[in-house]
Amino acid sequence: MARSARTLVIALTAAVAGALGVFAGSVGADQPRMEAALSHLEAAERELEAATEDKGGHRAEALRLVRSAQKQVRQGIKFDRKH
Repeated sequence: MARSARTLVIALTAAVAGALGVFAGSVGADQPRMEAALSHLEAAERELEAATEDKGGHRAEALRLVRSAQKQVRQGIKFDRKH
């Protein structure tokens, strides 16, 4: 491949990668607080799943509530993006 063709391929690859990076960054960047809350809820879910089961049903209830909260946050994000 000629040098100018290689340069063009490299430039196009960099441009596409940059465009994809901007697009990917904008997906969650419009709602940073909601995205952060969702991230924290996902971390809480992982920790609860890793905890021992013998908690008198409280661990299971906490998992249910965390998953419900995740659903509500996702629905809130979706709602806000449509309105």
